[in-house]
Amino acid sequence: MHITDFLSGSLAGACGVAVGYPLDTVKVRIQTQKQFTGIWQCAAETFSKEGVHGFFKGMSLPITTISMTSSVVFGTYRNCLQCLSQARGGCPNTKPEVFLSGMLAGIAQTSVMSPGDMVKVRLQCQTESKRGGTNMPKPRYLGPVHCLLSIIKEEGFRGLYKGALPLMLRDAPSYATYFLTYTTICELLTDGSKKRPDWGVVMLAGGLAGMVGWTLGTPMDVIKARLQVDGARETKRYRGFIHCITETARVEGAGVFFKSLGINCLRAFPVNMVVFVTYEVLNGFLKQGHESVEPPQFGFE
Repeated sequence: MHITDFLSGSLAGACGVAVGYPLDTVKVRIQTQKQFTGIWQCAAETFSKEGVHGFFKGMSLPITTISMTSSVVFGTYRNCLQCLSQARGGCPNTKPEVFLSGMLAGIAQTSVMSPGDMVKVRLQCQTESKRGGTNMPKPRYLGPVHCLLSIIKEEGFRGLYKGALPLMLRDAPSYATYFLTYTTICELLTDGSKKRPDWGVVMLAGGLAGMVGWTLGTPMDVIKARLQVDGARETKRYRGFIHCITETARVEGAGVFFKSLGINCLRAFPVNMVVFVTYEVLNGFLKQGHESVEPPQFGFE
């Protein structure tokens, strides 16, 4: 088993969260709250009312859970590739195997990711500021731990998994295309005489892979976020997954499913560039000890 892939994926995920969290907060607010009409309007209003802190609400728990989920994603992906290769007598992995391994990795991380993602979304949608005056409304949740315990108390442990189905339907195809895009771009842009792509290729492939994955995953991301905040502040609007899709489309039109596509792609490029570079650098150190780290191999061996 490739244990180093779990460790490298963990740190890479944490770095990705740190880079992309402010834009992730803006994305979630646009998806779930009608008073935010666009990226710049949402960002400006968040900053004016809540300051810089408003962009980082609920970050402490996600940076821990995403470290675990990213570890599961990269570890599952690499080990699935290894198993599929061994099943065919050690032959190089094919593109369908990369696609399947990525899909299984996306499914595997859902159970680990869902509770932390639930807390993250609830806190990101909390627009009240702690620094408000005595006449200003106070935030419902005091922090990640208070939010987690409040959800368990009010909705049970099942409440932590609201939105788990659209999360899985988002991540299974997204991670499949994510890893397939990354390996394909690395293969296309790497000279045939080299076994490893240059670092510039790794950054470009990682960034584009993130954009492709989020383009595919944005509609389910919208449904997930709406189910997660449903009933937290007001009367429950959606009876379930299908009702959320049909009611959202009926009231706001099909275009709402891609409402946050622009900010998802804007955020995805730098985040996943950092994720893949961090992953490959750390993986190289863990596998090669203190030798100099070379650019990575890219999936087809």
